[in-house]
Amino acid sequence: MANYLRKKHLSRRTLLQGGAVAMGLPFLEAMVPASTALAQTAAAPKTRAGFFYIPHGAIMNNTPYGKEVDAWSSTGSGDNYKLGHILEPLEAHKNYVTTFDNLENAASAGSVHTINPATWLSCVRPDTGAKAASMSTTLDQIIAQKLGQETALPSLEVCSETTIQVAACGGAGCYYASTLSYAAPNAPLPMEFNPRKLFVKLMGEGDTAAEREALTRKTASLLDMIADRTNTLRADLGPADRSTLSDYLDTVREIERRVEMAGSRDLSGVDVPDAPVGVLEDFDEQVKLMFDLIALAYQADLTRIASYVMVAEGTNRTYNHVGVPDSFHPVSHHTNDRERIRRLTIIQRYHMQRFADFVTKLAETPDGDGSILDHSLFLYGSNMSNSNQHDNYPLPELWVGGASGAHKGGKNVTLPDRTPLANMHLTMLDKFGIPQDSFANSTGLIAEA
Repeated sequence: MANYLRKKHLSRRTLLQGGAVAMGLPFLEAMVPASTALAQTAAAPKTRAGFFYIPHGAIMNNTPYGKEVDAWSSTGSGDNYKLGHILEPLEAHKNYVTTFDNLENAASAGSVHTINPATWLSCVRPDTGAKAASMSTTLDQIIAQKLGQETALPSLEVCSETTIQVAACGGAGCYYASTLSYAAPNAPLPMEFNPRKLFVKLMGEGDTAAEREALTRKTASLLDMIADRTNTLRADLGPADRSTLSDYLDTVREIERRVEMAGSRDLSGVDVPDAPVGVLEDFDEQVKLMFDLIALAYQADLTRIASYVMVAEGTNRTYNHVGVPDSFHPVSHHTNDRERIRRLTIIQRYHMQRFADFVTKLAETPDGDGSILDHSLFLYGSNMSNSNQHDNYPLPELWVGGASGAHKGGKNVTLPDRTPLANMHLTMLDKFGIPQDSFANSTGLIAEA
């Protein structure tokens, strides 16, 4: 589309140039930029949020063997709080842990695998007949909209392997199986499983600190370089085009602001490694590295909200490193076989061990008047219960962290039968100082949490 200014044609390919740089223009009079300047928000405490997802449920009191093989469920509170076998790696931090009984997410009922990841943090059943993603904003992104605007990255979405899995991708085109996070009803956020790409996203281009510093010096503000040309062009534009150009430049400035924030972080107290080479062949090392990068992002205050799919829904990943040669998805269909249940329990405890190692790292990382764990609240769990039946009740969920004083753990909360998972999410928002009247199909706050 052509734009006419004072009877002069402004080509779509017109560039704003300054020095040795050039920047393209948006469609003037015909296109509104995809985003606008960062909204002004009040200062928020540096409380971190984290969402750690495991597929295929957990071995709970949800098999024909009942409590005999229940490896998840915890009991009691305070000195009498006893963690289930799978949760025992969190023993050193159990005063930060709250476990929940009798949670249900009706939004994912009957879906097998295809919508479990996306509905875990939304509790809204998507429109699987739509031509594109159509659901709702997820819990992590509601928190990011409120508390994530002071950091270089409002949120971080990562996974340990590709989330595009045959067993989970149905007719909805993987919109709902491949990510936990939706920035808006039609805006799924991709999850990064390449640690090198994640490192560059956090720390900038360059394999070493010296290379990153050199690149940062070389790439000063693009807008400052083209300021004269921008002012000249603005004088030639009509009111609507001036507004469009202003919005576009605000967006560029906001990106520059975030890049600058990332580059100007005080990392003097942070042990920043060199950039990793890429996806690791050793899955255990891959899982640990992704946790380390999330911890690094929290420590450097590059982001305060992270979501991590520890292993993909429907994965055929094998677990030889913990003595289970079986693929995760097939063994999750345990057919009530005691040996298969035993192997599945080993896999589930392995994932908890890696999460517990991450929690320990944050507990040992000073942060203001406490540790990062003191100033965090994490949700760990699944959107499936008995993997052999693909059901969604009761769900295995737990919280860990101090939430800057808003959460006190060391207890198991037994809720009424089929309490909506959305009640937990509503309560979590309240802990983060984001009170809402409701969330999805919530019926109220969980007072005991």
